[in-house]
Amino acid sequence: MKLILTREVSGLGRAGDVVTVKDGFARNFLLPRGNAIAWSLGGEKQIEGIRRARASREIRDLDHAKEVKATLEGATVTVTVKVGAAGRLFGSVTDKDVASAIKAATGLDVDRHSIKTAGHIKTTGTHAVKVSLPHHVVASVTVTVVAAA
Repeated sequence: MKLILTREVSGLGRAGDVVTVKDGFARNFLLPRGNAIAWSLGGEKQIEGIRRARASREIRDLDHAKEVKATLEGATVTVTVKVGAAGRLFGSVTDKDVASAIKAATGLDVDRHSIKTAGHIKTTGTHAVKVSLPHHVVASVTVTVVAAA
């Protein structure tokens, strides 16, 4: 089956690449998770847009990755959540919440799949979060979880 990748899949390709995979892999893994769309002539026109978006977000080299790391580590990242009477969160802070807080604090668009937390964040306070960047650079970001008023 011929597909267009919408995000990077390790061992297969990057966003905007046209790949041919077995039908089961496409139906059971790539398509349900939103990692790819079916190839078509209309989809072929989307490839250029996907590649432009990827180029604008892409970290170019090791020096650029270190600059991004310094920016992330120097930023104050705050996530505001609803909290119960005992100070516990309703639910938990997800990687998507952290990614949107990083974008609000720094303006950098970080992929939520590159964010690693030490378990679920279910309490207010400060938490350490690791962000994996290209060229084997890992940034340690301190995320402060505060209660909504």
